[in-house]
Amino acid sequence: MSASSAAPDNAAPDFAAARDTFRRLHEQGCFVLANPWDIGGVRRAEKLGYKALASTSAGFAWSLGRDDNQVSRDEVLAHLTTLCASTALPVNADYEDGFASEPAAVAENVRLAIGTGVAGLSIEDRHGIDLYPIALATERIRASREAIDRSGENVLLVGRSEGLLLGNTTIDTTVERLIAYAAAGADCVYAPGIRSLADIRALVTAVAPTPVNVLLIDPAMNVPELAAAGVRRVSVGGGFAKAAWAAYERVARSVIEDGHWPRSKAS
Repeated sequence: MSASSAAPDNAAPDFAAARDTFRRLHEQGCFVLANPWDIGGVRRAEKLGYKALASTSAGFAWSLGRDDNQVSRDEVLAHLTTLCASTALPVNADYEDGFASEPAAVAENVRLAIGTGVAGLSIEDRHGIDLYPIALATERIRASREAIDRSGENVLLVGRSEGLLLGNTTIDTTVERLIAYAAAGADCVYAPGIRSLADIRALVTAVAPTPVNVLLIDPAMNVPELAAAGVRRVSVGGGFAKAAWAAYERVARSVIEDGHWPRSKAS
């Protein structure tokens, strides 16, 4: 682990420097975000050479024994404070729907998130199993942009549309929403659930020059191809957490049912 990526125990991370670094990462090339849910995961990501991190609402919720989207705003704020204080790397907040429906309330919650030290935060348009109407969703992004601007901090805003992940909208509708979010002040746009390179290229072209984040949701997807398609950043969402819990369950089941550690097929 490099001295530059781990925050010394006796020194607070330089959030301004992390924010500047994070914005520069979006200006060219393509980078990958690790999504840890605790300090141990942060340390491992640093050691492996990740240049930036993002929280995962699902991973954090599972670590508390809850389902995704069942964690309060204040719990998430405390969690973000812990993550940001533990590293010099930029941290992007999975800030769900901003923990409010009305734009003014979202703006206030964004103000609170900025205070945790995050370098970026995403605001999604999902409300339960539905999407906010596009007009309201766009106003929520605009209010978030204004809150960041008022803070004077160089925090990056991600406009996130959940329709493809929920399976209740089309790629064309998703692109329309992300164009609107970019126009309302999103610095980066994100549509978890987009899979085909053709759709990804179309999205990149439609929102240019706004950077696009893609979730590595399908084993057939790979970072070099996404980079070649013009994607600026790639994230794994709750993927690392899901893999970790699957491994835990596999080992635990073997011990309780078979009485021993899992054995390879060769043995």
